[in-house]
Amino acid sequence: MDVVRDSAVRAQLAHRRERLREAIPGARDSAQLVRLLQEVEAALKRVDDGSYGICEVCHDPIEEEHLRADPLVRICLAHLSEEQQHAIERDLQLASQIQGQLLPTQHARIDGWEFCYHYEPLGVVSGDYCDIVKPEREGGDAYFLFGDVSGKGVAASMLMSQLHAIFRSLIAAGLPLTQLVERANRLFSESTLYTHFATLVCGRATSTGQVEVCNAGHCPPIVARRGVVTSLESTGLPIGMFYSGQYEETRTKLETGDSLVMYTDGFIETRSNSNSEYGDERLSALIGRKHSLSAHGLITACLQDLSAFRGSAPKIDDLTIMVLKRVE
Repeated sequence: MDVVRDSAVRAQLAHRRERLREAIPGARDSAQLVRLLQEVEAALKRVDDGSYGICEVCHDPIEEEHLRADPLVRICLAHLSEEQQHAIERDLQLASQIQGQLLPTQHARIDGWEFCYHYEPLGVVSGDYCDIVKPEREGGDAYFLFGDVSGKGVAASMLMSQLHAIFRSLIAAGLPLTQLVERANRLFSESTLYTHFATLVCGRATSTGQVEVCNAGHCPPIVARRGVVTSLESTGLPIGMFYSGQYEETRTKLETGDSLVMYTDGFIETRSNSNSEYGDERLSALIGRKHSLSAHGLITACLQDLSAFRGSAPKIDDLTIMVLKRVE
């Protein structure tokens, strides 16, 4: 493997190992978690000795999509049984269809707001999460949700679907924003393993330009006002980490032409040919220079700059960016 991917895989596996070690002592039935920990340890050894991603049967490289779906896999698709191959193909097709149906309209105008996003999975499916919930009546509040579920591939995409269902159900109850996120955190914690969590920005935009944002451990959204940029820092831990997590909200008002930009770490952690990181400072500076563009234009400018920076370096993560812009 190349240095960038090798480092990313090791970090992902090491994180899973630590989460499993934390979860095992408190688990009612720890046998399954112990076996999974052993598999993770074995995968880390393969990374260290250079055999990770090599099929144990034919000794050829394992397919990238197969590795992303299951980083613990040891055998390439060609040496799975015919039944196993068909099952994987069906699962990927179904997951991709489901995820596509859950995504909101890519470009929308709602009561003085322009919403636009770009969603780019690394593989067939993604663990990135974005949603826009339109108000049921004219002049009502619009909700926006943006985040990143731990892991990659089909498992992460299913967790994203779960978050989508949880928030869609709770928003209908009309809860205050902090209560909405706290209740979603409890439901997500109750229904997933200890190793599963999600960073998340949950926001509400009113027809008067007021914006409320609750940031649960996600990359700080960028606010651009006439070229001056500021960040909205996290106000709580990622969802799913602790059942009793508490959250705070940040309130701000956007005037005509102001924007709120959200992005996943797959954007700012993109690497160049020289292995340097794109970073949030470069993104903030670009948004400050391009603040007068439409929501769609601003996303296009960000993607063009990212592409020029990355060059021919490989993509290493899902990538999503969303812009909320105040319009007349």
